[in-house]
Amino acid sequence: MTEPESDSDATTTLLPLFPLQTVLLPGTKLPLHIFEPRYRQLAADLVSGTVPGREFGVVALRSSLTREVRGLDQLYEIGCSTVLREAKRLPDGRFDVITQAQRRFRLTDLDCVSAPYMIASVEWVDDDPVAPSGDMAERLATVARTAHRRYCETAWRSDDWNTPDADTELAELAYQLAVDCLLPLEDRQWLLEERHPLRRLRIACRLLTREAGFLDALGAVPLPPGELTDLGKPASLN
Repeated sequence: MTEPESDSDATTTLLPLFPLQTVLLPGTKLPLHIFEPRYRQLAADLVSGTVPGREFGVVALRSSLTREVRGLDQLYEIGCSTVLREAKRLPDGRFDVITQAQRRFRLTDLDCVSAPYMIASVEWVDDDPVAPSGDMAERLATVARTAHRRYCETAWRSDDWNTPDADTELAELAYQLAVDCLLPLEDRQWLLEERHPLRRLRIACRLLTREAGFLDALGAVPLPPGELTDLGKPASLN
């Protein structure tokens, strides 16, 4: 595999690709239980350093019925890279890993033959430039944090969620607020694709408020993250 270019504004970068039935948001952690042979090889290449920077791409599948990815039309165009942080190889060759999401990318091409796993050609996606944050941004951040707190206090035990640090950058806040919310895949993809930080924060506020309202109206809560077992660990499809 050709080594990816390190310059963040390079035209094209090559990344190993891991399609999942979930959307990975920048700055968040992703635990994976890897059992399929081709992705066991990817995990081994990440652990050994064969993959530069131990970085690979995660992109959401467009259909839960997808069994074999054969083209870009089966995947969302925007995904997120992630870096291997911890890995445990099990006796039967499976892996339990934890990765840290990094930066967004746009898929431009897909190579399904050069390696056991897919390799994607990607272009990095940056946020649109915005003016320095002011009173409006601060008010929006306060409203979004309040919506997040309302959702989490209804949905989770007190030790199952965290309030983002007070110094969290505006560009990252929406992602950090959304990570504790069980949003539908399409909503998480909406957040991932939004390139304007203030609009992204407004979207997160709207989604969190909506979901908290659903919980209040239904009188039901989702299972805590620790009780999701295998459902809480995105897994590759055959």
